[in-house]
Amino acid sequence: MTSPERQPLLHDLSVTLAAPTVVLSNPDGNLDAAAPGAGVQGLFHADVRAVSLLRVTLRPGTGAADGGEGWLPAVAVMNAAEGPGRSRFVGLAQALGDAVPDPTVRVDRRRIVNPGLLTEQLTVRSTATRPVHLAVRVEIAGDLAPLEHAKAGRAARSPLRATGELLCGDGVLRWGDEAVEVAVSAPGATPDAERPTLTWTLTVQPGENVDLHLAVEVSQPDAVVTAADPRPTWQRPEVTADDRRLPALVTQSLDDLHSLRMATSASPGDTFLAAGVPWFFTLFGRDSLWAARMLLPLGTDLALGTLRTLAAQQGTRTDPATEEEPGKILHEVRSGVFDDGQGLVLPPVYYGTVDATPLWVCLLHDAWRWGLPATDIEPLLPALQAALGWIDTAAQAGDGFLSYIDHTGTGLANQGWKDSADAARFADGRLAEAPLALAEVQGYAYEAALAGAALLDAFGLPGGERWRTFAADLADRFRARFWVRDQHGPYPAMALDGSGRPVDAVTSNMGHLLATGILNADESAAVAARLAAPDMSDGYGLRTMSSASGGFGPLRYHCGAVWPHDTAIAVTGLARTGHPEAAVQLIEGLLDAAPAFDYRLPELWGGDARADTPAPVPYPAACRPQAWSAASAIALMSALTGLEPDVPAGRLHLRPTGPLPVGALTITGLTVAGEQLDLTIDSDGRIESVSAPAGLTVEKHPAPCPTKTGPVIGHPGGR
Repeated sequence: MTSPERQPLLHDLSVTLAAPTVVLSNPDGNLDAAAPGAGVQGLFHADVRAVSLLRVTLRPGTGAADGGEGWLPAVAVMNAAEGPGRSRFVGLAQALGDAVPDPTVRVDRRRIVNPGLLTEQLTVRSTATRPVHLAVRVEIAGDLAPLEHAKAGRAARSPLRATGELLCGDGVLRWGDEAVEVAVSAPGATPDAERPTLTWTLTVQPGENVDLHLAVEVSQPDAVVTAADPRPTWQRPEVTADDRRLPALVTQSLDDLHSLRMATSASPGDTFLAAGVPWFFTLFGRDSLWAARMLLPLGTDLALGTLRTLAAQQGTRTDPATEEEPGKILHEVRSGVFDDGQGLVLPPVYYGTVDATPLWVCLLHDAWRWGLPATDIEPLLPALQAALGWIDTAAQAGDGFLSYIDHTGTGLANQGWKDSADAARFADGRLAEAPLALAEVQGYAYEAALAGAALLDAFGLPGGERWRTFAADLADRFRARFWVRDQHGPYPAMALDGSGRPVDAVTSNMGHLLATGILNADESAAVAARLAAPDMSDGYGLRTMSSASGGFGPLRYHCGAVWPHDTAIAVTGLARTGHPEAAVQLIEGLLDAAPAFDYRLPELWGGDARADTPAPVPYPAACRPQAWSAASAIALMSALTGLEPDVPAGRLHLRPTGPLPVGALTITGLTVAGEQLDLTIDSDGRIESVSAPAGLTVEKHPAPCPTKTGPVIGHPGGR
């Protein structure tokens, strides 16, 4: 029985999606949200469960009028993804066919999800020696429960009453309310609205296959999110490596990312990535920005769509109820008020995030460096100036640092990426009290200030020098206030609490600092040593919290579990700051985890040591797929190559990490400035060939010699 305080389990469900529509079912393809232990099964469309029951059963004979006796599901023997929005299920009809040990009748289900449309082809296959008479029944219903109802673990609602009809010989069932309409059609089936069911009766001859078809169409005219433009949003590279796990991970990740593409109804031409299935199947500022940033090696179209979508809803006024402030980038968008029944009540457009605004600036800058044309950047310059203005105002209000507090008491208590209520802890396990200034957010603000200065200068706008001064002053304040020390040496605290005290748990937050530039070389080495230590990195990736810290638990959401995007951000920073061994250690952890999830990396998994468990322990309520988890595959690939373009300056830097953990690596079809980039690196990290766009000077940097990352003693900022 699910506790009302806990999210339902979904780690073992089959997922088929094409945003904003997703089907979560049992491994046999059936779903029943009302069944005990069902988790969060259903067909969800834009935060509404349109279908709560979809069950295919069979019965010998041709009679189909009675209610329940004799109807059995096919016994599941296989389920697998067949590409974006496609799944395949195979089941055995053991009660049908010849009375021999081998199965002679099976049912294949091909499921295809398009935005607002589920289609299934049911193929009954017979190798029996005589004709097989059977009935095939589809039970289908919908409760139109909002997502938060399912997320809170509440029982499924009673299904809405359906209406049934025969149209040109096709069985049709319908249900809906004032906001959502569902229509189910099944050619050749008999509808029964009372049960509600659709039933076929058929005879399958020896060696024959009979195809049956089902379609579920969902319409929600007032939805705030909609399908993305069907045209490709990025170029799909070909990846070859001695370690075949990397190409397999990239392939599955790109399939998942394709299915997560979404747009808002207000701006249907601008594509972004929905954060994750099913809890975050909408626009999330932080998540969508990070995912777009990681995918820049595949082109700048996704970045542009994400930047435009968020700029269109950038804050213009001060409203404590929504946390909106002038220049601020939003946190999430929903079709209505999100109320989990446990005290969390969020308005449809919620701005409760402290990091999305600097991350928006960083993405704009990085997209420019990857070749986003000036004609696309210029319309976004007012949003850039407004975002920088918010950073300045927030820093002034926060004693020189960007901090947050939930002003309503019903919003998110923590407003960084670790946004669970118990995420911020001292080393002894005590919870920190807001307002909190997170370490990584100061790094983002530092990077955004320099990025903003570069853009202002490049486009002839004033203020560049002011923002470079802002960044230098912020780095000095950070160095003086955030660094702490324990028996292993100095490290950055994860935050400052409401009294200005360092929140001194050893956490992965420090890994985000490496690529921002706020740390000097000695400080980066100290952070690298901490991340490489067994208490942080002997699991399947980087732990969110040291296993030696108070409050640690391997399945604690932000206090011990492993998040692949968090690991990938740290890997990027480690590679960029010259700590390849630590980066490789974390890459190997993610590659070891990937096969256990069929290369569809979930939102997170357990932080158990690899020596303790033969595979990563699933976090049972994790979203899967998750945009920034899938995008991490591209971030790992980029880190291995050390690819850093500067198109405005006409340069392309390559800094491989050294001996590659995946062996020799060839990538064909990356994109810089809208043109193709191909490269090959041998197993020792030597660049063998580069085919770059014309006009770019390729600067090849030799792979660093392997060095052991060790502790740095006597850091000037240590306390």
